[in-house]
Amino acid sequence: MRRTSSTIDPGEIACFAGQGEDWWDSEGSFRTLHRVNPVRLGFIRQHLAAHFCRDRSSLRPFDGLTLLDIGCGGGLVAEPMARLGFAVTGIDASTEAVDAARTHAEAMGLAIDYRVTAAESFAAAGRSFDTVLALEVIEHVADPADFFAAVSALVRPGGAFIGATLNRTPRSFALAILGAEYILRWLPPGTHHWRKFLRPSEFVLGMRRNGFVVTQLAGLTYDPQRAVWSLSPDLQVNYLVVAVRR
Repeated sequence: MRRTSSTIDPGEIACFAGQGEDWWDSEGSFRTLHRVNPVRLGFIRQHLAAHFCRDRSSLRPFDGLTLLDIGCGGGLVAEPMARLGFAVTGIDASTEAVDAARTHAEAMGLAIDYRVTAAESFAAAGRSFDTVLALEVIEHVADPADFFAAVSALVRPGGAFIGATLNRTPRSFALAILGAEYILRWLPPGTHHWRKFLRPSEFVLGMRRNGFVVTQLAGLTYDPQRAVWSLSPDLQVNYLVVAVRR
């Protein structure tokens, strides 16, 4: 793997070092991802079933389709997607994360193709997929423009992209950085850098410049009284993007 790749920020990768064994611990350092995952997975299933005209009630509605999970980490999204029928490939810049993902998938009897590589390196190899996911990834890359270009190459014409990230607002600084990292300690301090967050308008523009039509924007909000995440029209902190490749 080319560690000098334009989308990989070595400092961001170092931030997650030493956490390989925590990926599947629902009370460990990735517990926030475990909490938000059911809502994200429901959103992904709903929109991809609609896009590909698949039966949402089927146990494996996406049989015959391919999916790439960029920044797959330990496989928290890749595994459910494989169970829904996708032929899944997961890529991540962290060897520790990919090792953890492979080990867990093997234990679960799931055939998932995990690779330690960067999005643009994979695109240069000529790979393309029906669906590409990039959840909580773009706020960690070195160059968002290069990342959008790589995503464009990786999604087949007519295919779908779903991304998730954080908005660059005062509220996201207060909640996602001060609150989540320094007060509640949901995440290790330094996990996020507020200036690298993208406003929805910036995300949409990056998609449009690379041949996508954005079809949906949705917020993700946390209710501290009920300790649950839910979809919301509020895009001020966390949000999801659905786009179709022209």
